[in-house]
Amino acid sequence: MKNVSSLFKNNIRQYGMLIALVCIMAFFQVATKGILLVPMNMTNLILQNSYVLILAIGMTLCIVSSANIDLSVGSVCAFIGAIMGTLIVNMKMNVLAAVVICLIIGLLIGVWQGFWIAYIRIPAFIVTLAGMLLFRGLTITMLQGLTLSPFPNSFTFISSGFIPDIFAGLGLGVNLTTIIIGIIISIIYAYIEFKNRAEKSKYDFEDLPLTLFLIKIVLIIGVINLFFYWLALYMGIPIILSVIGLLILVYSVFTTQTVPGRYIYAMGGNEKAAKLSGVNTSKALFLIYVNMAFLATIAGIAFTARLNAASPQAGMNFELDAIAACYIGGASAYGGVGTVIGAIVGALVMGVLNNGMSILGVGSDMQMSIKGIVLLAAVAFDVFSKAKSKS
Repeated sequence: MKNVSSLFKNNIRQYGMLIALVCIMAFFQVATKGILLVPMNMTNLILQNSYVLILAIGMTLCIVSSANIDLSVGSVCAFIGAIMGTLIVNMKMNVLAAVVICLIIGLLIGVWQGFWIAYIRIPAFIVTLAGMLLFRGLTITMLQGLTLSPFPNSFTFISSGFIPDIFAGLGLGVNLTTIIIGIIISIIYAYIEFKNRAEKSKYDFEDLPLTLFLIKIVLIIGVINLFFYWLALYMGIPIILSVIGLLILVYSVFTTQTVPGRYIYAMGGNEKAAKLSGVNTSKALFLIYVNMAFLATIAGIAFTARLNAASPQAGMNFELDAIAACYIGGASAYGGVGTVIGAIVGALVMGVLNNGMSILGVGSDMQMSIKGIVLLAAVAFDVFSKAKSKS
């Protein structure tokens, strides 16, 4: 029991936000008379918040590494949308070629901002604030204040398409391919958890008692399969969800299982100590902001495809949503603490709040106020936790 209490205290932010997410979903499920968890609405919830989920992954690395943020991501999303509109709508360029060009431009944006932050040592807040203004201005200039649309179906498919059901001919009434994918993911998850437990046991690391460990596995597998079953009742797995899932997997493995990933946490804990330990902190910081711009480019492509238009107003407040998702999901305001999964949970909290309040007819002004209170509460909790641990 002592081990369980200790484990919960060490991960209170992550467990707390998971519990909060479940409670918020339960509340809105009752308040909306069951509309929130209707399969179609669940799919729309994912599609509506895809850009936040993508941006939150990159923003987590910025916050963990140096307690800094990137204010330019919303403007970068809009700028990439403007480029996509110019290339595809105006110049009739092939969609794949346009996507590749935009990804390269996104990397160049990251190189530009990363250089000033990592090597010139201008504070990230200033550099990305300048980027926010620069790329918003370039977006308006490119579009001349107009909206470009429509895009071809081959492009909008990125955010509106679904993985086809290879068993559609059986006439089962559900997307069997989606259910099978859910089962496969459950098996992989269980294998990874048991493997990690075996490694912890080998080195006598602290872990959950076997009974609680098995209960956790069963509950999470149940949630995974219920989620995929819900998707199977509508149209199946959205293309953009598979992209997000791949990003979550790659970045989770990178931050927890690789040496460069450990460097990021070391920098956030104490950059000077990390540098003295042999970590090339400038290079790491540079790559973190290159990565952030790259993910902002992906988010911009996804959002433009969903909107089916390149708009000068696109991307407004995207950076605020991503930052809020990270802090709500457990990232520390002091750096060195935070996880990709936590950021995803935080983004889902924000998404469910938005979706649930919209269904209930709550005005956008009140929605912003409530999200502000939630963000403040999350950061205040982090500050109080830090002060308590030091005392």
